[in-house]
Amino acid sequence: MQDFWLRVSLPVVFSTLAALFLWGLFSATLALWFMVIVLLIVMAYRARQLLKLGEWLNDARIETIPEAGGIWEEVFSQLYKMVKEHNQTKQELAAELHHIEQATAALPEGVAILNESHRLEWFNPLAQQHFDLDAKHDIMQDITYLVRQPEFIDYLHESNFNDPLIMIPSRHDDLVLSIKLIPYGGNKRLLISRDITQFKRIEAMRRDFVANVSHELRTPLTVVSGFVENLQDMPDLNQDSAKRALHLMAEQTRRMDNLVADLLTLSRLENEQSPLNEEAVNIQELFKEIYQDGKSLSGERHPLRMEIASSANLLGNRDELHSAFGNLISNAIRYTPEGGEILLRWFERGGQPVFAVQDSGIGIAPQHIPRLTERFYRVDRSRSRETGGTGLGLAIVKHIAMRHQAKLEISSEEGKGSTFALIFPLKRLLP
Repeated sequence: MQDFWLRVSLPVVFSTLAALFLWGLFSATLALWFMVIVLLIVMAYRARQLLKLGEWLNDARIETIPEAGGIWEEVFSQLYKMVKEHNQTKQELAAELHHIEQATAALPEGVAILNESHRLEWFNPLAQQHFDLDAKHDIMQDITYLVRQPEFIDYLHESNFNDPLIMIPSRHDDLVLSIKLIPYGGNKRLLISRDITQFKRIEAMRRDFVANVSHELRTPLTVVSGFVENLQDMPDLNQDSAKRALHLMAEQTRRMDNLVADLLTLSRLENEQSPLNEEAVNIQELFKEIYQDGKSLSGERHPLRMEIASSANLLGNRDELHSAFGNLISNAIRYTPEGGEILLRWFERGGQPVFAVQDSGIGIAPQHIPRLTERFYRVDRSRSRETGGTGLGLAIVKHIAMRHQAKLEISSEEGKGSTFALIFPLKRLLP
């Protein structure tokens, strides 16, 4: 600090000494004028440096910092260091902010920050999707203006946020959100939204599955139980009536046995710890087996044709492939009226091996096709039960396809028939 004041006062000291020297040689007037001129020059120089400093402060960039000599060089040098450090800190903070934004963008939940007045201060991309927000116009808007569902507004004004709010957004009817508010930092709140649509769908499928299994088992059990009671109450039952009752009981028992067998198969296929035992599968031999099985199931009621356009074999599990192919053929037979044609094909499409079953049956309406592989989903429940279907065949086919990295492709038209195709990846093709 002392060095600073010394350097600032040096021009004044030297000009004063020079003025005193001039006063002694010439006159006081000349010394005074000399003193005034020197001081004016010093003031003008410093005013010019102040002007340059003021202009630079209006647009403080490190590359445009002024240059000067003397004490001003040190001042501008210090400013240069400060601006450089500030820019570096700013860049580090910007990088950290970018990392935080990337992290919040990667979160599986939507996150938004609300202030004490419920105004929106910030939100991540997933929250933007969940609530249909606009980053340019919705910042600092009241969240109740943007999300207008009464249940959300009631939840927002509650003080107990222990339980989440389950809500369907007004602009996304196909979306189910779980919303939770978390107070933090005084009066602020975090608004967390999670997409639980798939969870709700799975939960609904589970409920339907339990209800369907109960229903499927209840019907044959009721039949068997009814006949048993009749047999117990009718000691003089003739042989024909007894045979008929036993025949119907056997049918219902087989139906329950098939249902339990399909459930066990489906459970095994869904078990991630159940390994896929792979082998080279001779498709021509497998085709002949399922062709004969199809003829036996059809009972000569349908003309079955077999078309093998590829000599390639397949790497996979023979038993599972037999089950998948057999289910597709049995479905075609069940839903094709007597006399309708059924074609079994093995060919290559774009180098990929394809197994397809084509029928001229009743066909399927477009709205049913996406749900055909759901457990117990039936387009025509009464017809499926009449023909002995368990409602699990296509669910089994789907899981076998997934275990073989294959794709189940369904095309159908009402009244004209359907085609079910299993498209296998190239890596499973064997010469």
